[in-house]
Amino acid sequence: MENGQATGLLKNAYEKLKASDPAAACTFLEQAMDFDYENEEIKHALKCVNWWLQHIRRIDEIKNPYEKGAALISLLKQYYAFLEQLNQNFEQCQYTIRYFVYSKALFFFKGLLSNPANQHDGGLLLLAGRCYKGIGDYDEALNYLEQAVRIKRDDAETLAEVADINALLAQTKTAKALFREAFFIDPSKIDMRFMESAFILKLRDSVLQLGYKDEELSEWIPVYGYLWGVFSVKRELKQTEAGRLKQSIFALEAEYDSNPARRPILKPRLLNHYFWLIDYYENSHEDPSLIEETLLKIKVTDPDIYSMYAR
Repeated sequence: MENGQATGLLKNAYEKLKASDPAAACTFLEQAMDFDYENEEIKHALKCVNWWLQHIRRIDEIKNPYEKGAALISLLKQYYAFLEQLNQNFEQCQYTIRYFVYSKALFFFKGLLSNPANQHDGGLLLLAGRCYKGIGDYDEALNYLEQAVRIKRDDAETLAEVADINALLAQTKTAKALFREAFFIDPSKIDMRFMESAFILKLRDSVLQLGYKDEELSEWIPVYGYLWGVFSVKRELKQTEAGRLKQSIFALEAEYDSNPARRPILKPRLLNHYFWLIDYYENSHEDPSLIEETLLKIKVTDPDIYSMYAR
């Protein structure tokens, strides 16, 4: 009977958290501990809620609504680092935490978006879309994120969010094309902790198992995404885009040769650029010798990647 009461109190705590009342959630969790002090989920949830109670105090002191909402979302990065220190993870707890954070932040953003002057702010639209995604309203998320990407066309972070929401809406082909594009523009701008779709998280975990982490992880994701057939949806480059691609490769090669300390980051980015260039040569039926020349560059840069590519 006591365990049943503890379960009921845990449920009440989650409901209060979703209703943006973490203090009440904490009270229910403390009561639940009295009935079942060995329950690992209750202990985990209490640690997580207490973390947020401690950290949102300074959010309340911020006056600007945009800064309040952005600060809340930014706190998630610190929170995920905190989670890595815990031995266990409970999906229902983390879903409820995310809902609490995103719904609370969305409250501030919606107030700003009611003003027509703010409705063309790409950064605000991106954050609103991310919040709608976080609370599970994918259609509304897509609406805001598509508006954001029209304003921030070459922004990798925004494009990755549009890709992610397309994947969650089962528009897999579109998602794969957009993810490939976003990681080509700038992998360092894509924070994988904000991604939710299954296939991109599976790709991240697979690359993580190879030993890459932090900034290197984001740079290698498009390389292995291409080699493993995840980023299989491609588009043809325009001649002007191909020209910029070649210029970018030239600059990367120069930096790769002159700055050995940066090679762990530059190598995967350079390899991904070579992949794009070969695709361009193949689609535009260029001289096969240009393809062979680029393949040789891949082989010199990383023989193992070349072997995987050439299979």
